[in-house]
Parts: sequence; structure tokens; C-alpha cells
Amino acid sequence: MNIKSFFATLLLAACFSCTLFAQSSPVGLWKTIDDETGEAKSHVEIFEKDGKYFGKITQLLQKPADTVCEKCPGDKKNQPLVGMEILMDLQAYKDHWSYGKIMDPENGKTYKCSVWYEDGNTDELMLRGYIGISALGRNQTWHRVKG
Repeated sequence: MNIKSFFATLLLAACFSCTLFAQSSPVGLWKTIDDETGEAKSHVEIFEKDGKYFGKITQLLQKPADTVCEKCPGDKKNQPLVGMEILMDLQAYKDHWSYGKIMDPENGKTYKCSVWYEDGNTDELMLRGYIGISALGRNQTWHRVKG
């Protein structure tokens, strides 16, 4: 193999691995599932901003669209849930995303969180919200909204 072929192969491999990583990003529209009732609650759009991932509610599935967050802290108090950013500052870490925060609009509390694909299934996003250490938390499964 000559040097040009070697570098061409190396460049192709780098582009391919970047494409795979981009395809596995959590960016997209997700249906949230309540971990206690198993019912779908909302749609959350995850987006990338400045190298971190955020999520905002785009649709409520069980409540009227004009529902406000009565228990939210600070400037989110009594603001509409639709359009509200509830997932903040997730960062890529190894094969998942971590170091983020998620706010539960039901109680207004903010938790640390991590997200990942279970068994490589990019249509199901596992989200773990926790206090302090990950062992003190709970999981939710979010499903990708296609269309």
C-alpha cells in the first residue's frame, strides 16, 4: 500500500466513524414515558447547542397545551410547559451522554441525568435522573418519534 492509499483509507475511516457518531446522537423528537404509570406524557425535542445537548417540551399528551409549571423554580414558575427547556447541559461521554440536568415539571425539582441507547437501539433512549450518585435515581425510556 502506498502512502497516498494509506492516508485515503485513514481519512475514509475517520469520516465513517464521525458519521456513525453523528447518527447515534440523541438529537431528535422523543416521546416521554412515565416510569410509574407507563403512559406517554409528552414530546421532547433534544437539540445540540455549543457542544452540549438540551431538550424542550414540544407537546403535552395528557394535559392541555396551555398548562403552566406551578411548582417550577425561578423564572420557570407559572410559565407554559410547551416550549420549556427541561433537559440541560448533557455532554458526550464515552458511549453515552452525561453531566446534564433534568427538571421534573410535576414537582419542580432538578436532578442530575445521563442518557444512553440500550443495546444500541437508537429508537429508545434511556434516561436516568438522580440525586448525588446514579444509584439514587430512576430510569425512563423515551421513544423516538418518527415522521
